[in-house]
Amino acid sequence: MAMTTRANQSTFVSLGRLRSATYPWTVKEFVVYTALRVMLFVATVAIVAAIWLALNDGSVNWFLTVLISFLLSGVASLLLLNGQRARFAQRVEDRAARAAARFEASRAKED
Repeated sequence: MAMTTRANQSTFVSLGRLRSATYPWTVKEFVVYTALRVMLFVATVAIVAAIWLALNDGSVNWFLTVLISFLLSGVASLLLLNGQRARFAQRVEDRAARAAARFEASRAKED
């Protein structure tokens, strides 16, 4: 993963905070993983509700449907979204390492 430096990043001020112009791309993995989790949950709710409708003469217990869907989509996300979760975790780990390095550099500069 290529690291960018402050010199080659353009910055702008947004609501009084300094922010990188590449900001949307720095949270891409989070957005992709979250969107896939939501879509998986919605699809699971639709499937469980359809099965429930087929078995119970047109009435759906929505509480149980959502509960079962929550459990099934959680298990499915563990199996199906492993790659996206790994990329998201790597992004968080890289960011934490950079923050720790900046903190140590700042601390060393004070001494």
